[in-house]
This record gives sequence, C-alpha cells and structure tokens, in this order.
Amino acid sequence: MLKKALLSAVALAALAMGSAQAEDLKTFRVGILGGENEADRLRNFQCLADKLPEALGVEEVQFFPASDYDGVVQGLLGGTLDYAELGASGYAKVYLEDENAVEPILTTVQTDGSTGYHSVMVARADSGIKTLEDLKGKKLGFADPDSTSGYLVPAVTLPAAIGAPVDEFFAETGFGGGHENLVLEVVKGTFDAGTTWASGVGDFSEGYTSGNLHKMVEKGILDMDDLVEIWKSPLIPNGPVVVRTSLDDGMKQAFKDFMMQLPETDAECFSAIQGGDYTGYTEVTPEFYAPIIEARRAQIGS
Repeated sequence: MLKKALLSAVALAALAMGSAQAEDLKTFRVGILGGENEADRLRNFQCLADKLPEALGVEEVQFFPASDYDGVVQGLLGGTLDYAELGASGYAKVYLEDENAVEPILTTVQTDGSTGYHSVMVARADSGIKTLEDLKGKKLGFADPDSTSGYLVPAVTLPAAIGAPVDEFFAETGFGGGHENLVLEVVKGTFDAGTTWASGVGDFSEGYTSGNLHKMVEKGILDMDDLVEIWKSPLIPNGPVVVRTSLDDGMKQAFKDFMMQLPETDAECFSAIQGGDYTGYTEVTPEFYAPIIEARRAQIGS
C-alpha cells in the first residue's frame, strides 16, 4: 500500500540530521529527488514498493520524497537511505563530502545509445527572445543549486558562450525550486529564460524523448508551443543509480540484478521511474563522473 510505503519528507530530514539507527535489512529505504509534484513522484515509484520486497527479501519499501536535491544528498551522507537516483552533480556533492558513502552502480541509456543528456535553456515563444544575445540584461532562472543541468553545467559552460561571466551578462539570476517549477515560472514570466534537462533526442515539440520537458508534456501541464529553445549544453553524463556502500553485499547484487532486468520484466515501471524513453541501464563507476566531480569542485567547492 502507498501509505505503508511512504514516510514524509519531515522524517527524511530528521534521519538525515544523524539520528542513529541500527541496520535493518527488513526495510529498504528509497530517496526520491525533489523537482516535480510530490504526488507524481510517489505514484511513479509505487511499482518499486510492490516489487522490491520479494526481489530483495525485505518486508517493506519506504519512500523519502525530499523537497529538494539536498534532502536526498543528506540522507545518503547520513546512511539513512539505501538507494536513490541522482543527477551527476548531486552524486559529485556526495562524493566530495564522503567518497565512500555511496556506490554508483548503473546509469540509463538513451534511445540513441548515448549515456548522456543536455541542459536546455528555454524562453517563452512570444517573448521575442531567440538567441543568447537577446538575454543580455535579463533574468535567468536555474532549477536547483545541486542540479547538474539546472545549474552546474550552465554555470560552467555559459560564460564561453556569452563571452562574459554569468553574473555580469544577466541582470539577475535565481532558482526556480526544481525543474518542473522552474519551467512553469518561465511560462509565467517570472524568469525571461531558464535551464532544465532533456535528452536532446527526438523532437523539441514533444519535449524530446525524455527529461523534465517530456514529463511535463506527458502530464499535460506544458504545451511546447509556448516555449522556444535558446541554448543546449554539451553532453552531460546521465545521473547514477546509487546504493549505500555499507549495504549488505548480497542485497546490493540482488538490487542491481533487479534493476538491470526491470526494462524487460516491467517496461511500464522502468519508464515511470525514469520519466521517458530509455533502452535500459548500463554499469558505471565513479570514474564515469570524474569530469563532473572536478567541475563541481572548481565551481562550488563541495
């Protein structure tokens, strides 16, 4: 039942602050990143609550839907979460604070075979903004300070594209409170443009094949005719599926096997978790994220 599987974000915050708990292999704890409506996130992950107990030999799955990226990061650092799906920058934050806290084990594969995605900057279609130069002196929105595509990559790569530091080129920058809300704020006019994430594969008119824009289109809360694409970043490594390093080795392997098989055993569940069209998972190690770790170290420091 959803009620049994769910714990509040308040409980997550308390756990992440370091409340000591003994290892309990009867419960598998899942961190869910913020960035879209909480009810939608829980609905998308419900299939794991139905399937993982049998696959892992646990009694229940507990969900911890954080209000932002940092809530899950702190849960992982505190050892109070067993699994989460992070963006590359979120993983870099965990790694820079404690490289032994989690293990990246898998990442997704796009329909074109790549293991990356893009930061995409969008503006209102009726704004008259068509190029980066049109944004000089205007207001730019980022998704979340711990988002790879929503902040880190634009912050690192935009200066070369605009020929100036971000804080000098734009009149103002701010955060939209997650990817979904950021795009809605662009549509409302709070920001002149904003950065979010997309596969970059397929048609912009459909929100591409996966990513935040695609999910918003599928939920019926975004009409792509209302937006225009201003800029697209170089390819970014897809974020990792991570597990707690201290988790029992047998459970780690059982979980990894379950996830690797999920695209075949339950394609609908796989698609719901990932929010778009992917072909499956592939294995990764920390080395896959070394460029993002170094970019975060240089830009943010931790």
